[in-house]
Amino acid sequence: MLAAPPDLPVAAGLEALVEALGTRGVAVVHAPPGTGKTTLVPPAVAGVVDGRVVVTQPSRIAARAAARRLAHLLGEPVGETVGYSVRGERRTGRRTRVEVVTTGLLLRRIQHDPELVGVGAVVLDEVHERHLDADLTLALLVDVRTHLREDLSLLAMSATVEADRTATLLGDGTPVIRVPGALHPVQTIWCPLPAGARRTDDRGITPAFHDHVAATVRRALAEHEGDVLVFVPGVAEVEATVRRLAGVDASVHALHGRLSGVAQDRALAEGPRRRVIVSTAVAESSLTVPGVRVVVDAGFSREPRTDHRRGLASLVTVAVSRAAAEQRAGRAGRLGPGAVLRCWSEAEHAHLAAHPEPEIATADLTAFALEVACWGGPGVRDLALLDQPPAHALSTARDVLMDLGAMTEDGNATSRGRVIAGVPVDPRLARALIDGAGPVGARRAAEVVALLSEDVRAPGGDLVAALRSLRGDQRAGSWRRQVARLEEVVARQSSAGGRGVTSSPARALTDDVAVGLVVALAHPDRIARKRSGTSSYLMASGTGAALDPRDPGPLAGLEWLAVGDAQRRPGEREARIRAAAPLTEDLALEAAGSSWTEVDEVTWTGGRVLARRRTLLGAIELSSVPLSDPPAQAVSGAIREAVATEGIALLSWTPAATALRARLDFLHRALGAPWPDVGDAALTRDLDTWLGTQLARVRSAQDLRRIDVTAALRAMVPWSEAGRLDDLAPEQVEVPSGSRVRVDYSQEQPVLAVRLQEVFGWTAAPVLADGRVPLLLHLLSPARRPAAVTADLESFWDNGYPGVRADLRGRYPKHAWPEDPRTAPATARTKRARQD
Repeated sequence: MLAAPPDLPVAAGLEALVEALGTRGVAVVHAPPGTGKTTLVPPAVAGVVDGRVVVTQPSRIAARAAARRLAHLLGEPVGETVGYSVRGERRTGRRTRVEVVTTGLLLRRIQHDPELVGVGAVVLDEVHERHLDADLTLALLVDVRTHLREDLSLLAMSATVEADRTATLLGDGTPVIRVPGALHPVQTIWCPLPAGARRTDDRGITPAFHDHVAATVRRALAEHEGDVLVFVPGVAEVEATVRRLAGVDASVHALHGRLSGVAQDRALAEGPRRRVIVSTAVAESSLTVPGVRVVVDAGFSREPRTDHRRGLASLVTVAVSRAAAEQRAGRAGRLGPGAVLRCWSEAEHAHLAAHPEPEIATADLTAFALEVACWGGPGVRDLALLDQPPAHALSTARDVLMDLGAMTEDGNATSRGRVIAGVPVDPRLARALIDGAGPVGARRAAEVVALLSEDVRAPGGDLVAALRSLRGDQRAGSWRRQVARLEEVVARQSSAGGRGVTSSPARALTDDVAVGLVVALAHPDRIARKRSGTSSYLMASGTGAALDPRDPGPLAGLEWLAVGDAQRRPGEREARIRAAAPLTEDLALEAAGSSWTEVDEVTWTGGRVLARRRTLLGAIELSSVPLSDPPAQAVSGAIREAVATEGIALLSWTPAATALRARLDFLHRALGAPWPDVGDAALTRDLDTWLGTQLARVRSAQDLRRIDVTAALRAMVPWSEAGRLDDLAPEQVEVPSGSRVRVDYSQEQPVLAVRLQEVFGWTAAPVLADGRVPLLLHLLSPARRPAAVTADLESFWDNGYPGVRADLRGRYPKHAWPEDPRTAPATARTKRARQD
């Protein structure tokens, strides 16, 4: 196609690439950014395949820029030999041989036309960025090539070592064409924030760090030549930096995905003045920005993170990885020697993650799971994915889809699910658009869904105020185009009879509650009600949430909120509400009717059984009334839970019950079954069994204390063994003096604490449990102080007693201390008795 291709490093690998496609139909190109792969590879592929060559790019900006670059090299306008298609815009014609598209758009095409009629080859660019839709598109194309289109040429291009893993997915023996980099030297300049200042706080990037980034840009302009490319994480940060650069001797341009095509082209085009381009990550690797010799890197990126347990998904600002930082720096070395000014220290750089995590590991998987369900055929585990999705995250996504009516329990997409999948937004937002168009009107539903899909930051968290601001903002072209597209979707569904969709008639709702209804339809689990007596909220999902106490805005104090965005940071008990709208209880029930339940609940609260009939919206209590006659099973369950939580000590343990339990425990340890286990864990586990019907009468702590624990423990002993209890583990033992002394079973070995004179005449300690366990004798002085401990009385008389006798006869001379205790008479008399 190119008569005189530019001299770029990737040209050295084109011959091998053409050969690989001709012999195997698949290949991987491993080439660093700046080597010209996006420019030269698609024309080379078009020269050896029949049909159109579709080239993917990760963003609309990159797709439009790549098409313009190729068309310029051909000396043609875009839309002739080379064209592009992005969301809401298409410039192709009958003669188009190379079409550059966003990955998401190609994914939609594959779903509608799996055979990709008319397409001869697909070139997947920037697969190393590991966006979720790119991973899935690659997997589906491998499936298409395996089962439908063996003639479809498939080429993946990567700037990192992911190339080898990608080649494995494409099939054994897939060749990898490696192209060396050709970047010029780039000087690294470390520009950390001054000591004591913070880069971020709980609101995000601090104003002090914004000031520091702007100051670093001014330093770059003063000390270096060429245009300056500035990397910040998001649109809000782009706008904050542009404002701070007012007055610099350069043309300052914003660059991000929300800008109109004209504004994006203006930022990318070289002009008469030196330029500063303040960009999000769209310029990181897939987009060529001409004229750049200096990069200023704020060191942050915005990535999806999902708290699957709480159902909170959002974009969060995180430190850039070392790999991404190197790619950003490389932008300064494409034209000649350059410089990168990094707004962090060299020591901090060493602690950065080596690579960014793939989105499939961190992102919400609802849209991914719906795409797989719509595809049918093999399950997720059978698709050629670079990494499998986390099992819990995938299960959570499927639960969401079933709640939306988009998926059946066996994992197939419903007709409603296919309608939802056809809307170019997250499935939750698609549901809100489709179901909200009736009650609030198609235009207003589209406005709110477009607002939520654009990740607009709402001042004070107020989505209604954000919507009104967008309506009057002439710069909100991206939002308006999205609104128009979504309105068209609603119109198409209406004309098609709303297949798979239910709708309610339009009602006269104010903007306040209309926005709230659409938000609630999108996120019914985030419907929130104010907790009584506090300023915090409870969401239907069960997660606590609160408005920013420093800037609660007009939402503060409202009873009901529909939360559009919330984030829970590590270490915080509640999620922070970042965007919400007012709601009413009636609209909450309308949006989340499937989560309405009525349950009878019996709990142990405040030392008594509390029985209530509760009406709930998810975790939110709508009403509660007492139950006068709760089921006995429910009562025993509440008691069981109370005992498990607070301990078996909740029961009334009299001395008799405690002693009996100790005897039974001894026999269970010594003899085993059928003597019962009476440990805490066993008694708690088998509460219903050993307490029987006594539990059913319990309504309070007083009732619990009335339970006869002693009788309940005795009933645990089998009838055949009950008569042997006193033989095997007697409560008391008669000693030679005639006294009956209580046995202490609370120790590991049963203990008999007795005065030494009372066991004269014994030659051996008694043995319990059918002769298995000897009593441990604690032999006491006349003052009942320990004198000796033994379980071997024969040995004690021979070896221990002489020393004890010598010690005690001096202190207690009026007591008998015979030389031969085996034959001496035992006595229970005390010193006082002898004196009397």
